[in-house]
This record gives sequence, structure tokens and C-alpha cells, in this order.
Amino acid sequence: MTSPGPAQAFDAVILAGGRARRLGGADKPGLTVGGRTLAGAVMSAVAGAAMVIVVGPERGYLRGTGRAGSPRPRFVLEDPPAGGPVAALRRGITEVSAPWLALLAADLPFVLPEHVHALLAAAGEARVAPAGRRAGAILVDDDGRPQWLAGCWRTAALAGALRAYGGRSLHGLLSPLRPAELSVQVAPGAPPPWLDCDCPADLHLARAWADRQEARAPEGQ
Repeated sequence: MTSPGPAQAFDAVILAGGRARRLGGADKPGLTVGGRTLAGAVMSAVAGAAMVIVVGPERGYLRGTGRAGSPRPRFVLEDPPAGGPVAALRRGITEVSAPWLALLAADLPFVLPEHVHALLAAAGEARVAPAGRRAGAILVDDDGRPQWLAGCWRTAALAGALRAYGGRSLHGLLSPLRPAELSVQVAPGAPPPWLDCDCPADLHLARAWADRQEARAPEGQ
């Protein structure tokens, strides 16, 4: 099986809807960590995508984010608005044309391009399971917990699962696809790529990590 890699086409679906109730209804993707927005960090991580689909309200600050040469995001809205991650993915995948897609939440300040490329490679290298082919790969945290909003998938398999699924749980949709689980080594004191900013405590922790990284950076960088 040929493994996908940075030079192989993939699209990205970034889920940026939701009401951020635990953050007082703030525009969560627009909150800043380390001098950039949460969604901007995720956009940079998928700069190698052929197309970037942001499911959520159009946000001007995401225009032109990411790396030089990366595609401008295409904004779409799920139906109903703020209908949850399954509804958002169902809408976003209709815009996908590449055989692989990266699925990420818009609140991952420390996810990097190398994490996305490792997920693509893990998805492509996943061996045939007893009940059939694995359909993707997800990050797992240092306790082995799956991160359903940090993964890469075969587009056709995920689209088929969505057609057959009537629930609202992302775990219920994705776990039957038996994704490969990718555990990444995080250097001591470094922020983990799976950290998402769901509540004020998460945001405080992410900003503290970013401040420590900036303090350790050599002068001039």
C-alpha cells in the first residue's frame, strides 16, 4: 500500500462552529495563544492541503493565514448551525475532492504540519484488520485516549460511514472505522499537539506553554 505523504494530495476539514459555552460564548477559533489565533495555528498545520474547508462562520482573520502558497480557506455552514461535529463534518466533506482528508478541530494551538503528515502516513500504512481495512488514523494522548478531532481519513470510507450513520456522536461515527492510533513523542516541557482549548483552564495552560516556549527561544528567532 502506498502511504500518503506531504507531496500527496489531501484536503483538510477544520471544524470551527459550536457556541463555546464553556468559554462564555467567545469566538473560540479567534482566541490567541502565542501571538496567533487558535484557528490560524491549525490552518498552518494543514498548509500542504490542496483545499481547506472551514465549517463555521466566515472569519476575516483567517484569510491569508497559514504558510505561503497555502490555499485560501473555503467557509461553509452546517445545517443546523452549531449542530455538532457530525453535522459539521457531513457538510464539510461535501466540498472534499482529494482521496484523503485531515479532520481537525479549530482549537489545537500546538498541532504542526509534521503531525498531520505523520497521521497521513499512519493512515496509509494501516494494515488490513480482520473485519476489513482500517480507514484512517488518529492521534492518541499520552494516556492512550483517542483524539477524534485530530485525524486523517480515507475520504470515500468516511463519506460512506456518514451516509449510514444517523447519530450525533463523533465517537460513534468514527470508532467503527478502526483507525490506526498514532502516539507522538513530546519532548519534556513541550506542549502536546492534542491539547484543545475547550475551557478557560485549557486556554490558560496553552498560553503558559506558549510563554515558556517563547522564553526559551534563542534571541532573534
